[in-house]
Amino acid sequence: MQTNTVNRVIKHGYKIHPALFELVEQEVLPGLGLDNESFWHAFSDILSDFIPQNRELLEKRASLQQQIDDWHRNHKDFNASAYRAFLTDIGYIVPEGEDFSITTANVDAEVATIAGPQLVVPLMNARYALNAANARWGSLYDALYGTDVIDESDGAERSGGYNARRGDKVIAFARDFLDKTLPLVSGSHKHTQNYYVENQRLVAVLADGEHSHLADESQFVGFNGEQSKPASVLCQNHGLHIEIQFDDHHLIGKTDNAGIKDIILESALSTIQDCEDSIAAVDGEDKTAVYRNWLGLMRGNLSETLEKNGRQLTRTLNGDRHYLDARGEALVLPGRSLQFIRNVGHLMTTDAVLTSDDNEVPEGLVDGMITSLISLHDLNGNSAFKNSRHGSIYIVKPKMHGPDEVAFTCRLFSRIEQALGLEENTIKVGIMDEERRTSVNLKECIRAAKTRLAFINTGFLDRTGDEIHTGMLAGPMARKELMKDEKWISAYENRNVRIGLAAGLKGKAQIGKGMWAVPDQMANMLNTKVGHPLSGANCAWVPSPTAATLHVMHYHQVDVAKVQQQLMQQAAKDDLGDLLTLPLLADPKSLTADEIQAELDNNVQGLLGYVVRWVDLGIGCSKVPDIDDIGRMEDRATLRISSQHICNWLAHNILDEAQVMASLKRMAQVVDGQNAGDDAYTNMAPNFENSIAFQAACDLIFKGKEQPSGYTEPLLHQSRRQVKAK
Repeated sequence: MQTNTVNRVIKHGYKIHPALFELVEQEVLPGLGLDNESFWHAFSDILSDFIPQNRELLEKRASLQQQIDDWHRNHKDFNASAYRAFLTDIGYIVPEGEDFSITTANVDAEVATIAGPQLVVPLMNARYALNAANARWGSLYDALYGTDVIDESDGAERSGGYNARRGDKVIAFARDFLDKTLPLVSGSHKHTQNYYVENQRLVAVLADGEHSHLADESQFVGFNGEQSKPASVLCQNHGLHIEIQFDDHHLIGKTDNAGIKDIILESALSTIQDCEDSIAAVDGEDKTAVYRNWLGLMRGNLSETLEKNGRQLTRTLNGDRHYLDARGEALVLPGRSLQFIRNVGHLMTTDAVLTSDDNEVPEGLVDGMITSLISLHDLNGNSAFKNSRHGSIYIVKPKMHGPDEVAFTCRLFSRIEQALGLEENTIKVGIMDEERRTSVNLKECIRAAKTRLAFINTGFLDRTGDEIHTGMLAGPMARKELMKDEKWISAYENRNVRIGLAAGLKGKAQIGKGMWAVPDQMANMLNTKVGHPLSGANCAWVPSPTAATLHVMHYHQVDVAKVQQQLMQQAAKDDLGDLLTLPLLADPKSLTADEIQAELDNNVQGLLGYVVRWVDLGIGCSKVPDIDDIGRMEDRATLRISSQHICNWLAHNILDEAQVMASLKRMAQVVDGQNAGDDAYTNMAPNFENSIAFQAACDLIFKGKEQPSGYTEPLLHQSRRQVKAK
């Protein structure tokens, strides 16, 4: 129940927050050719029809969890085959139908046919949203120079002004990348002294005077400037573009034998503008701010003014990139990444719209309608730019539990299309495979969305949180840091790709993998994240534009289409048993007191470090120092794991409440110290009782077992509203 504290606009029985109503009426609807009253009438009809269905799905979640809890209470000696039979009997596992292929149409190449990095950013922050949208192209030189990919030995430090020794290392690394990606018939890019265009091919002049060219001449795409002395040349590999830029007078170019000043890589092919886990939008005003940023992206006029080095800068969307192709004809490439938008799931409600008796409506219903309405500006050509060149809207839908919930989303999108006058399946859906009931029934989830599916993506963090919550009463769970070694994880990651390929996603949709969460450890990312394209995934998440420019090198190294083709030739196997293997501690009594305390402190410190910024400052995603002062990109998914893991160990008496509370108070002081330089920060210690953030952290642990699916949103939203009310 939400008290009606603002002067709302009543439309067809629903009470609209004035900020949202004004946005829709004055900024969104103009220029769309829609009748205002007809829109509100259609919106109210959708709410009335789908609110009861939404409620029934949530009741089914709770009922299934209750039955699972009761089964574990009555089966202390776990039997895998009996457990699987039980899950089938109660409808948790649904029967698999015959094989099929998705029929999704009008999908952009960035989704269907080109493999590459994907950014996820908080849409509530206009600067981050713009940076991500503009991350389609990135400087390889800058990405290398500014990160630990290039070591600082032999005088190659990053500090101070331009370090020529470090620059030499950057250039050597980049030339090696060119040799591997765009090999010459003879010689090396390391030894070039000139490039020119002749007879529709790129020619490289080597130091010994030999004129070489690309081993695969089709890799040359275009250029700028004169053929005899181009300002830049454009090549491609695996569908991804590489631009080599020349300038004899540039700081770098004038020291380079071939005059190369930079190498620009097509980097973040797509971006998920997030309305969910990475933001803290808890009321109608917050939601309106989020929608306004999406409107700015879809209309092409989003801007943000900031101060940098004492100067004011205004960020806007980048324009398209113009070249001449190999024949000298105009060539235009997108200057921005393709924008998805992630709506919220089915659980949360919002006071942006209230029922006639002042109950909040499901937030996902409002997100679906408003973000699709705003996206019409892109489809109708009301922007100087184009997001989808195939006339599609891309909505990622998180936290769905099983095929019934996917089908509900597809019915909702169909009704939205009807209300907005769109063709069926204009709205594409991205399924986050991050809940246990979805990964167990992934084939049937895909089937439920087969006409509009554009994306499946594993979400290791949320998936682990749901694994812990679902099996809460089965026994004490493995240590958090060892979860990645559990049998269910490898089955989960492998099944996601295998089932997606079997359902015909190759060439039609993305199969994605999760986030690299340590933005300052790019060398480590380069060494390990190549595993994602090698797994057959044609996109994976990165935390920054710089990370996108580095990670895209993996997609030049690995031909994902070939990997997928090879995987499709392999025989299918029944690994559902592995997926259902609970990640329980092999021998809880083998844990030492020090190991238990270290696990607790690690969980508590990470939990507090995120909660205090979310609740007190409204920051939904940021780089938060862990217990070892390593900055990690945190959002609600990591919080879900930490809180549920502590709940589980409390439930099985590995921990007690006094021990947890002592850790909370001790780690609060650690987190306060880590935030000492932030003037906006309010300490939790020593006045714990009056710290809403500290109390929220306590609730997430001590009330966590009762939270629906172990989600953190209800308690976080409640606490954030208390802070805003003060």
